[in-house]
Amino acid sequence: MGNVFVIGGELPVRRVGFGTGGLVGPGYWGPRHDDPQRSVALLRRAVERGVTLIDTADNYGPDVAEELVARALHPYPDGLVIATKGGVVRTGPDRWHIAGRPEDLRAMCEASLRRLRTDTLGLYQLHRLDPQVPMADQLGALTELQQAGKIRHIGLDSVSAAELTQAQRLATVASVQNRYNLLDRAAEDVLELCEKRGTAFLPWFPLGNGTLAGGAGPTLATVAARHGATPGQIALAWLLHRSPVLLPTPGTGSPAHLDENLAATDIALTEGDLADLARLDASG
Repeated sequence: MGNVFVIGGELPVRRVGFGTGGLVGPGYWGPRHDDPQRSVALLRRAVERGVTLIDTADNYGPDVAEELVARALHPYPDGLVIATKGGVVRTGPDRWHIAGRPEDLRAMCEASLRRLRTDTLGLYQLHRLDPQVPMADQLGALTELQQAGKIRHIGLDSVSAAELTQAQRLATVASVQNRYNLLDRAAEDVLELCEKRGTAFLPWFPLGNGTLAGGAGPTLATVAARHGATPGQIALAWLLHRSPVLLPTPGTGSPAHLDENLAATDIALTEGDLADLARLDASG
């Protein structure tokens, strides 16, 4: 089980990254902490602990997460990859709509560049495909931004296997970000396509939005006890063992949970562990 993956054939990252969704408030609205320095310190701690992939989005806050990343980490150290997303406009807690017209995507990318204080985004992911806009137009806009040097690599969020196959004919897709975890494996077909192409797969809700960190039944707890680990660490370790293209980016607002998540890379699951976990379902 290697702990490094090379995105787009040129951006090496450690496989457990840091997601910034935990730095904003409920419904991805506003900041999580009244004192932004708490989030700044957490981001810096993540990088000090070896994280080289930061996953964020323009609509987290909105704007809040990207601004925190820049405040904490700019000027960015060599080797740090900032992945952000555009294509969704948030209008309130848990209220958002898709905006995939080329002019919208260009404006969103430019705004992210300003907030993140950079000339080039390492990975820019389309947060949702807009069903009202031809896919060729959406990916065409991102390819133009890539050719202009605004972004290095293009990614997609929440796509089906058929959509990914179509997209790969229109652009070079370096990453996919779908929901996937120990209890939710609906995207197995997308993962299989990513493995065949060497495409990074950043599973969102890698801990089941906190469900897996709480245990999710006796099987997970039993495997965790064998390793002197927490259930959440086992859930992350399972992702790392499941496929070499999986790059979980768990989010948290807690330094202790950050350290716990990063320590999952040290857990070597046995064949017996993996067999037990393969049988795990929502009932535990």
